Amino acid sequence: MLSQLAEGQALFISSLSADTTQNQNSCKPPKNRELFHDYINTEQKNILHSDGKRDNLYTPTHNDEVNFLVTQSLVSKVDWLQCQIEKDSLLNPQNKIRYLRGIEKLLKFFAANVQAKKINPVLLPDIISAYEDCMEQDKEGKTIEPVIKALSYEVALSVAKADRITFEKNEGFWPGQHVVVLKYCILHPEQTFLTLKDNPDVPFADSLVRTLAKKYPKQLYDYAQAGNRLGAIIRNIKDDFFISTVARMARSKSGQQYFPFLDNIVKGKITIEQIDSVESDSVQYYKLMVKTQMDYVERMLNKDTAYAYKDLTAKLEKKAKDNFVNTINGLHNENDDVRFKCIQPLSAEELYYLAVLTDGLIYTSSYTRGVYPLMMKKVNGRGDSLLMSLHFDHYRKFISQAAAYNTLGNFLTSFTNHSDADDLMRAFVGKLEKAEGLEDGVDVADSYASIVETLKPRAAEMLKNVQANYERNVSENNTRGIVIYNILSKLFLSADSANNIDLAKELGIPPVYTIPFSSLTNGYGDVVMQVFFYGDKDGQIIFPGFQNMFSGANWKIDRSNPQWISIKSTNGKPVTIYANRPLPEETGDDDKAQKALVAYLQEKKLDPSITVHRGHSYFANTTIEYMAPSSRIVFMGSCGGFHLIDAILKKSPDAHIIASKQIGKTAINKPFFSLLTEKLRNGSDIDWLPFWAGFKSAANVDGFEDYIPPYKNLGAIFIKAYNKAINEDGESKAF
Repeated sequence: MLSQLAEGQALFISSLSADTTQNQNSCKPPKNRELFHDYINTEQKNILHSDGKRDNLYTPTHNDEVNFLVTQSLVSKVDWLQCQIEKDSLLNPQNKIRYLRGIEKLLKFFAANVQAKKINPVLLPDIISAYEDCMEQDKEGKTIEPVIKALSYEVALSVAKADRITFEKNEGFWPGQHVVVLKYCILHPEQTFLTLKDNPDVPFADSLVRTLAKKYPKQLYDYAQAGNRLGAIIRNIKDDFFISTVARMARSKSGQQYFPFLDNIVKGKITIEQIDSVESDSVQYYKLMVKTQMDYVERMLNKDTAYAYKDLTAKLEKKAKDNFVNTINGLHNENDDVRFKCIQPLSAEELYYLAVLTDGLIYTSSYTRGVYPLMMKKVNGRGDSLLMSLHFDHYRKFISQAAAYNTLGNFLTSFTNHSDADDLMRAFVGKLEKAEGLEDGVDVADSYASIVETLKPRAAEMLKNVQANYERNVSENNTRGIVIYNILSKLFLSADSANNIDLAKELGIPPVYTIPFSSLTNGYGDVVMQVFFYGDKDGQIIFPGFQNMFSGANWKIDRSNPQWISIKSTNGKPVTIYANRPLPEETGDDDKAQKALVAYLQEKKLDPSITVHRGHSYFANTTIEYMAPSSRIVFMGSCGGFHLIDAILKKSPDAHIIASKQIGKTAINKPFFSLLTEKLRNGSDIDWLPFWAGFKSAANVDGFEDYIPPYKNLGAIFIKAYNKAINEDGESKAF
């Protein structure tokens, strides 16, 4: 079959030139239209060559038969259409030119949108046929709208949007344009409000707003504020109480404060006046938010998801961070009575949300000396009753956090029945395949590194439960579950060196324990490190000390640039460290310096393989945004939990991440940099096990245990392995 197809393709390719010549001879246009045929021929050739081969076959797929049919349509069908236009005695010259230009624009639009991955190239035969159908309708004076309606979105888009001039005078032109908009909104409902903003005159705008308002209430709120046509459409809907309520909020100065309570406002459970009464009191407003969160969670268990539920959680997280956690973190040098005064009025449930919603931001001491003991005191030392009152909301995050801060054992022993604690830990690792995203799986992975060191019997049970869940997913043929639990099983087994688990080999990921020196050099053979400083008070204090680390004979500092410094090795392998100056953050000069340095490194093609973040955790997202995708070692100095790790790996999938559960300490950071830079200058591979032993010996101070080496960052390894195991189409790769 394949040999016959190949033979047929060869005959077809060899006949293309002859067919084209024959068509041109039988349909030879007059001189004044030859140019328009040339335009089409050029677009045909451009598409034929767009696959990187200078031949007469278009091969956008790996399927020879599909490629053959697409090429035949591109060449023979288009040539035939050109001929039909020329031979049609009922068409005047202007209309012949109009249809010919339409073919040219159609092919040009197709090529551009295939390159932009907006159109599937295998649809070309359908696109050309649809254009022919529209042309026939137009020639007969009939509307093209029914043709457009019958097409798939990508084909309809290609015909309706490729060239406005061809069918602009057809009565179905604008209805056809509207049909394309509707098809897009049906395919991408989450983009509907944005699409309607750009196309507010479609006749179904009102209907789409009504249909999607409750599914995307935050978008409804945002667009109801706008002073454009879509905003007016939303505000003019008076007979829908939900939409009119959101529109009224959007026009209020306090609308952002009301919005998290939208569902209860619509249902009459709370009034705007009640919210107004607590809005200015940060503690009372936070309490109301927690009460509402607990209400929404209970309803969700009964299959009743509240409108704007996720927006409430996001707002609750922001309030927990801004009003409480940033305060107690910032007072870490004060005595506990002063430091934790602001959280004394909070209930156990309110303290629980304070902890779980600021994972990665809350300091170890803020958690272990403040939030956790106060929470347990206020629940009378009954952890089981606390989780029940919360309907187990965010319980995986809480368990992972408690494990990281060494309070999990204490929490589980507070349960009245020991079996309830066992059930909780079984649920902790169970049904991860049903979770949205990877965060729950990362929480389980991260927790094990701590549990295996402090609660070995619990760790053994976790491993058994993971393996049981793996077998369950195998029996259910659940691809996602098989992948998740296979990874977790190997991660857990690797924690015991006696098992001799090679994670790189078992999971198909780059080495976890080592980074070869050769992988840290750029195209010039240099190692480039980029250090991000911030212009707050702390950043300005530590910057001089950072420079003093490189005052010896092995390094030379260039301070000539007003926005950054560069530090070059003078002995050993070529290593260059670039660090922006911590210019004042009040003026945004630190951000300008970072951007200027990034631009300089990109311009000179000095790809950094090491990224260092020297700043508080609330600056971490900026570092990740600016860091180079070439980064292989990423030192954060402050942890940001799952979202930070996930963001780093999206930017640099193979990065080895070093982070801290606590505020970074100079007494710990300095030995790390000294050891790392000397290894680099000597051209040594980075072998994390002996490296970490040497690091610990040099930085043997309180807080070192909060620093997590790459090989113990099981959450990061889990994400790498999962992304490796799952293809883009969701199919599992074999292990």
